[in-house]
Amino acid sequence: MQFGLSESQEFLKDSARKFFAGECPSTEMRRLMETDTAYDAALWSKLTDQGYTGIIFPEECGGVGLGKVELMLLMEESGRALLPGPFFSTVVLAGSVLDAVATPTHKEQYLAPICRGEVRSTVALVEDSANWDLRSVELSSTNGKLTGEKFFVSDAAIADFLIVVARDGVFVVHSKARGLKISPMSGMDLTRKLYVVEIGATTAERIAPNSDLTRAFDIATAALAAELVGGMQRTLDITVEYAKTRKQFGKPIGMFQAVQHQCADMYLETESSRSAVYYAGWAIEEDSPDAATAVSIAKMYASDAARAVGNRGIQIHGGMGFTWENDVHLYYRRAKASETAFGDATFHRERIASTVIDAASISAKSA
Repeated sequence: MQFGLSESQEFLKDSARKFFAGECPSTEMRRLMETDTAYDAALWSKLTDQGYTGIIFPEECGGVGLGKVELMLLMEESGRALLPGPFFSTVVLAGSVLDAVATPTHKEQYLAPICRGEVRSTVALVEDSANWDLRSVELSSTNGKLTGEKFFVSDAAIADFLIVVARDGVFVVHSKARGLKISPMSGMDLTRKLYVVEIGATTAERIAPNSDLTRAFDIATAALAAELVGGMQRTLDITVEYAKTRKQFGKPIGMFQAVQHQCADMYLETESSRSAVYYAGWAIEEDSPDAATAVSIAKMYASDAARAVGNRGIQIHGGMGFTWENDVHLYYRRAKASETAFGDATFHRERIASTVIDAASISAKSA
């Protein structure tokens, strides 16, 4: 493993940071989060022009063909900008599922338009158990039709088609299909809209079994952790700047040791999360035997760290941290929402334990 970023990776990270700073500043982010869908067609077109909608997908599908580490870098910068809208749900989540399980024909039909920025999509997985484990899915098809409910489906209202995970396969359901009802859910993160999807005997196209989704969800989980890293970094930057300028007892509060300790802990948690995320991206790309464990470690650590960084940032700001005009509480909202998505720290600790126990059991039997 190369411990530093390559020149091309540094260029991607720097150019992404400049792009999001120019095209999605705080004012634009706030404007979009006040809309019903947090989606803007002009911004989506600009993301497509940059090649971001096809970043990790094969060139034959219209993608750019970059690696998973590059995806982590892009998601980190999007998290720093608190990018609103369906980029994560469409490109990272739906795109990864299609890339992992779809046939060449289905990739041409569904993945290629995503790469070209022509469609939006999302994945409907979680049911009333609120469990992100694929084994908890109960929905199944009957004669090519689906009936049931999915919860916490991000950006469903603007999706051209939904990828529905059922017990007996992965299905594509078009947004205009008969029997499909999409209703808003309350969510903590105002930049990422959530929905309940009610499916009533709706015709669906089966594109794959659901047994091959682990890698796709690992990519999405690692990318979400990378997004958390970007949010942590921005929270740290805002907080340090505030500590330099806010004065108490005649001097900046950053001169007080208690505040310095808080900032130092924020830095440690951010950098540790970044290292875990980069390794997870590398492990997925290289099909490392510990890839699944690396993803769980990254998400587990980043989930806890993002919440802690948000807590510390708001504590240093005091009451200012949760005023509407201050961006810190918006990053904290994203951190809290993303903490539970794709499994919180407890979920991933159990996943790691299960992986270790299973591996030990297999080794014992083979011996």
